[in-house]
Amino acid sequence: MRLYLLRLGVIAGLEAPVPGYLIRTDDGVNVLVDTGAPVDPSPDARIKVAAGQDVVTTLAALGLGSDDISYVVCSHLDPDHAGFHASFPGAEFVIQREHYELARSGTDPRLTASSGLWDLPGLNYRTVEGDTELLPGIELLESGGHVPGHQSVLVRLPETGPVLLAVDAIPMAIAMDPDNRPVFPFDQDEKSVRESTRKLVAIAREENALIVHGHDAKQWESLRVAPEYYA
Repeated sequence: MRLYLLRLGVIAGLEAPVPGYLIRTDDGVNVLVDTGAPVDPSPDARIKVAAGQDVVTTLAALGLGSDDISYVVCSHLDPDHAGFHASFPGAEFVIQREHYELARSGTDPRLTASSGLWDLPGLNYRTVEGDTELLPGIELLESGGHVPGHQSVLVRLPETGPVLLAVDAIPMAIAMDPDNRPVFPFDQDEKSVRESTRKLVAIAREENALIVHGHDAKQWESLRVAPEYYA
């Protein structure tokens, strides 16, 4: 099994990565975690996606087309994580039931604003509830707080060992302390943010896992980013 960290843009002003992740199993199944941000060419765009940095072009550089992706794991449906769902009509989108039902309810303005990216005819969504094994070695971990039903991903690699993709549950290393971590402007529920942080940190310690933070510019300088990979 291989894990590729995909840099799919940067947050303007912070130079923090907009992440995606590709997991390639030994039996040829390709799992994409998040689809990155849509391309916005306006000079004041909050997310900058450089030429060739979108997820479709990034996958092509690894020898994969959209039809090669069997699963798209949706950490959540914020626009910087769901910008290219339309490019994977043949994939099964796997999402926490709580998050999907909230998004479809139309009661969350933030998710309603991004509905044109993910609420599309023909996309096949499968909902899961709580911690769930997607495939052997790939576990989805409910980690709400940033938004209800956010999910992180634990990947157990044969050589590297476990890697925990925290995504926006712990987006930066400065947020590792559940009691004293900052609560960021887009985090919706402080109590749940702290509970999810505590849960993920405990799992990482138990598994001796590398935690990959979703938007940590400094950490990503030290990580293997595609076309390099973790095996």
